[in-house]
Amino acid sequence: MAQIYENNLWGGNKYEFHSGLGSHHPEVVNPYITIVSGFLEKIETPAVVCDLGCGDFNIGKKLVKYAQKYIAIDIVPDLITHNKQAFKADNLEFHTLDIAKDNLPKGDCAILRQVLQHLSNAEIKCVVEKLYDYKYVILTEHLPKEDFEPNKDIISGQGIRLKKQSGVNLLAPPFNFLVEEEKQLLSIKSHGFKGILVTTLYKVK
Repeated sequence: MAQIYENNLWGGNKYEFHSGLGSHHPEVVNPYITIVSGFLEKIETPAVVCDLGCGDFNIGKKLVKYAQKYIAIDIVPDLITHNKQAFKADNLEFHTLDIAKDNLPKGDCAILRQVLQHLSNAEIKCVVEKLYDYKYVILTEHLPKEDFEPNKDIISGQGIRLKKQSGVNLLAPPFNFLVEEEKQLLSIKSHGFKGILVTTLYKVK
């Protein structure tokens, strides 16, 4: 993933780090911030939020004020160093972690925004086992518009399953994520790409 930022593979040459249109285009970003901040505001006790794959933090920076504590995580050390210097708040922490291999911080709500779509099924399965430690999971995935066979395997990296007419569905095999409740929060056309961006809220058993 470090090579993506080093070589500007997701665009944004005027920025040192750039997580792509999915994290910057207003038609994608603004509805997401509205819906997620609205959910966090409704929680009676402000949540400890773990942003698993925070990227350049263009979106996370808008959500920090709605959390008791906001813990932002990414696998790229230089990106986390940059974010620590660029974004400051009393309730904000940044950590360099591999969410598939490392232990994750404790919290109430995990956010995974266009992260799992880049991981192999083996790595996703490792992440899913850790999601049971959170009460809520807010997942955003880039999916085909039409019916599709979920969870076709890929090699972890820049690409996603859309090229295989597939996408991540945590409730389907081989992940079989067990949840108490599933609610779609948002579905919008992905700007500049095929498919749609679907944001789902899971209340975990």
